[in-house]
Amino acid sequence: MKLQDDFFNILRIIQKGKARNQREIAQASGLSLGKINHCLNELKKKGLVKLENFKNNKNKSVYLYLLTPQGLKTKIKLTINFMKRKSKEYDELKKELHKDKNI
Repeated sequence: MKLQDDFFNILRIIQKGKARNQREIAQASGLSLGKINHCLNELKKKGLVKLENFKNNKNKSVYLYLLTPQGLKTKIKLTINFMKRKSKEYDELKKELHKDKNI
């Protein structure tokens, strides 16, 4: 499940446009640069992210990561699953607190 959370966070960062390269995605996500590289390669293989190079830029290492339509659909699904998990965790903690209060 952890890898899905990493994918979710990376897709969120890309969609928000908060990071232009792998180093900025790593800083925004708190993940290592190597982990970002691995995840982005997997997301590209799945067709969820595409990489765009700015041809007119002198710095040829400047890329822009974009979500594909499939990437946006997947992000929505991951968001729903994330919210369901967090809601379930909240309900379980609430029950535990209620039980502890009654003891």
